[in-house]
This record gives sequence, structure tokens and C-alpha cells, in this order.
Amino acid sequence: MYGLQVKTVNLKREEEKLRVHKFLENFDLKLDDDVDYTLIIENQGEIKATCSKAKNIFKCFAISDELRGENVTSTLISALVDKLFEEGMYHSFVFTKPDKIKVFTSLNFKPIYEAEKAVFLEYGIYDINKSLNDMVKKYNINDKCEKGALVMNCNPFTQGHRYLIEKASKQCEEVLVFIVQEDKSLFPFEERYKLVLEGTKDLRNVKVIPGGEYIISSATFPTYFIRQEDVRLKAYAEIDAGIFGKYFGEKFNIKKRFVGEEPYCKVTKTYNETLKEVLPEYDMELIEIKRKEFQGNFISASQVRELIKENNINEVKNIVPEVTWKFLNTENGKEIMEKIKLSNSPH
Repeated sequence: MYGLQVKTVNLKREEEKLRVHKFLENFDLKLDDDVDYTLIIENQGEIKATCSKAKNIFKCFAISDELRGENVTSTLISALVDKLFEEGMYHSFVFTKPDKIKVFTSLNFKPIYEAEKAVFLEYGIYDINKSLNDMVKKYNINDKCEKGALVMNCNPFTQGHRYLIEKASKQCEEVLVFIVQEDKSLFPFEERYKLVLEGTKDLRNVKVIPGGEYIISSATFPTYFIRQEDVRLKAYAEIDAGIFGKYFGEKFNIKKRFVGEEPYCKVTKTYNETLKEVLPEYDMELIEIKRKEFQGNFISASQVRELIKENNINEVKNIVPEVTWKFLNTENGKEIMEKIKLSNSPH
């Protein structure tokens, strides 16, 4: 490490980001758009190693061959952990290639799930088993009865979501609805969660639960080491499905996972197909339900957002529950609708 310097990259300066981009390209990697902190190790002004983080997810690692065996990975990881501590975060994750497992386990990362093209590991005192045990206590989940489950984003909560939950509730003694907790959607998690909680309170055998850190959205999955979209999507789906089957299924005694049939979205269609392949390995059945329609169209959250964007607000009323319609007419709801009108985001 003699003569080497660890430096923080100013991500607001395009020329500094470009230097990191060019270094990563030598390893057929890229700098993900969502990184919020990047470190480099330099020797005489030349980048020799780098790593980054997006919130508490470590990513975009690359080390020049000449520095291998110099404890560089440990130095970079320690610096990232220190940064997380500064930000009040004591638990972190990394997605990486399966051939890098030994590197990270030697630094006290614990593998959660390994797919063909990617592996997901975590670091810190808190882990997935503690997280699920906390869910059991907080939401009084009885692991004795067999359950059904749905994982939903609800951006926002529609009549289509309500229909799927009702269908599941009629087929199971108890249903757990996990709401994706990550805030990468136009409707914030807190609002999405409250809408589903309020909109299903008449269904006595349904529990609505925040998804936590282990139900991963496709927006979280890194692009830096898997360039091809279809391969990346498959790897993400395998990891997310595997975690749900292996950990959630076993801990909560979930035997059925319900999804809506996907006629439009390639991402969701691939995800559903992967669930069909992976979940039976964990004694869980995937049940696809035909989506609810209105005037010949399948109801979806993206349809609601599109209607808002086009200022067809009155048409929204036909495809959302009353609780969502009321929320859209509050100050917070109106603010979100204005953001949707100005946004190019599909989320």
C-alpha cells in the first residue's frame, strides 16, 4: 500500500465520475447511476482501485491486478463501513459475482442467497433471521397455520390490488401482504403502506406487513456487473424468489404465493416465470390470478399514473378503492400527482 492514497470522489463533478467510469470499463464494469459515495485508490494520479455505495448497498468494486494481495479490498470495505457508521447505518449488503464469494466472506460478509449469475451477501450484527424473528413478534404472525402471501408495490393501491388480495383471502386461512418498503416509487412507502392497510381492514384474515430490506425491488438490483438486461433481470428474480422461498416461506409457513397474470410488462412476466421455477424447491406453490379488468383493460398502478399524467383524474376514480381516491384529494396526494405530471419515471 506504500505510495497509494484513498480518496473520495466528488460525484457532482462529471470529469471525476468519468475517470471512475473509464477505470471500471477496463473490467467490463460500469458505475451505477444510483451511487451516492465513491472511493478510489490512486498511485501517482492514476486510479488503481475503486468501490462505491448506494445507501447501504456496496457496489462497483474493481482492483488493478498489480494490487491484488495487497489488502486493498479490506481497506476499501473498511472505509465504506466507516462512512455508513457516520450516516447512522450499521448493516450493509453487496451483490457480486459468485466467484467473489470468498473475497467477501473473508471480510465477514455472510451469503444470503446465491443464483447462477449473482450472489447476495450482508454485513453487520443484524441479519435476515433476526429481521424475520422481529416481524413475527411485531405483527403477531402464527407460524403454525399454513399461509398465502403476496408481495406488492402498490404505487398506488388500485382495485386490481384489492381484487388479488380478496381472491387470496378466500383460498387461505391467513394471508400476508408484504409491501415493498424501498422508496424508489412516486408514491412514498409510508403512503402506500397506509393505503393497503386501510383498504383491506375488512378482510379479517389479511395482515399487511412492511417488506423490509430482504424483499428486493428490481430498481435495487445493480447493473454494474451484469450488462445484459435479460440476464440481469433473471439474476434479480432468482435471488428475490430464492430469498422469499428459503427464508420467508420457512419462517412464516407460507405455502402459496399469489401473483396477478402479467399481460404487458416484460419485467413482471419474467419475474413470475422465475417464481414458478424457484418456489417449488421450497415447498411453495405459485398461483397466478387473472387480473381485474375495467372497460376491457387490465387495471394496473401504471394505468393510474398514466391517467394522472394525462390529467384524466376523474377516470382514476373508476379503478382505485375509495381510500386511494380520498388520499389523492388530500394535499399530500395532490403534491404526488403534480410530481407524476412532471416526471418521466416509469416508477
